[in-house]
Amino acid sequence: MKIRPTRILVWLVLAAVAAGFYVAFQPRPAEVETARVVNGPLQVTLDEEGQTRVRDRYVVSAPLAARILRIELESGDAVRAHSTVLARLQPTQPQFLNTRSRAQAQAAVTSAESAVRQAHVERDRATAERVYAASQLERHERLHENGLLADQRLDASRQRLVEANEAVRSAEAAIAVAEAELEQSRTGLIEASSGGPGAGDAVLVRSPVDGVVLRRLRESEATVPAGEPLIEIGDPNKLEIVSDMLSMDAVRISEGDAVLIEQWGGDHSLHGTVRRVEPFGFTKISALGVEEQRVNVIVDFVDPEAAWEALGDGYRVEIRVVVWQAENVAKVPTSSLFRSREAWAVYRLGDGNTARLTEVRIGERTAMEAQVLEGLSEGDRVIAYPSDQVQDGIEVLPREP
Repeated sequence: MKIRPTRILVWLVLAAVAAGFYVAFQPRPAEVETARVVNGPLQVTLDEEGQTRVRDRYVVSAPLAARILRIELESGDAVRAHSTVLARLQPTQPQFLNTRSRAQAQAAVTSAESAVRQAHVERDRATAERVYAASQLERHERLHENGLLADQRLDASRQRLVEANEAVRSAEAAIAVAEAELEQSRTGLIEASSGGPGAGDAVLVRSPVDGVVLRRLRESEATVPAGEPLIEIGDPNKLEIVSDMLSMDAVRISEGDAVLIEQWGGDHSLHGTVRRVEPFGFTKISALGVEEQRVNVIVDFVDPEAAWEALGDGYRVEIRVVVWQAENVAKVPTSSLFRSREAWAVYRLGDGNTARLTEVRIGERTAMEAQVLEGLSEGDRVIAYPSDQVQDGIEVLPREP
């Protein structure tokens, strides 16, 4: 029987179509993105927004009930201790002091004198601590030169000396404030017959410390009571950062932890250190309306002043507190981890590009990477983003980023 060429051609076409359907409906390996287990540095940080503020701020108030003249100083103007006139007060007609008023005024003077003496005691204590810190640093430097002291202990001694110097300067400023308050208290004993300022005399309120005007709390001429806040001053060169962190994060932070300061407006990160984690928390409502318990964390700058001199009081920054770091650990992308029963697991690529379910034990982790303690070795390939299509033992088509 002779077969026609057209029939052979039809059979060939049908065979090709059948082969095409067979190939098309064969299960194809899932295409996955892979990553390798590598050894390298890992740093765990707690990130939060913060705000700069002047470390020592002073609110100058009216020493007596009077009519205040217009305050000409503006924010940013420099002031000198005991020299710059912050405000001029026009007292009302002074009244004669009765027995009760005189006793109250005398008690205020006595209290102010005690405050001056206490400020001097604090200054003496701070000076003694500075002398001790200097002697400790000198001894530690000798031990370090002989190789008997670690670098960390030497750096801690240097930091204590810096803090002691700051404490002395703060105590001296406190003395100036206390003496100014004493002078203000003594004005309460002035009577019309004592030859003191009358209704036409101006009382000058001078700056208790060197610094700049931070805020002008009252500007226009008005009658104010005694104790009315007038102007706020401080030293902008003594900045700190305050950040309210979740209490569950604050318990992981210790004094002395390193801090990275970012998103402050410059093109590089600044460095700081945690000076204090305040011992009390407070409730704050988040943007989503959720009540959160938060704790203030105070951060000092470590970089020289020239690196952050563009910052001022009340500027927004972002801080990253380093709570753990290591230089050489095995790590995988956090996206490759998932829960398998009661353990963490990944899909490791075995021979023939087969996905193998592998349980691992992880240590510290960040949003991007996790430390691997057991289960994987350097160089192993894992599926970076495992989907529902990936199962233990199936063949996959890997592609590395």
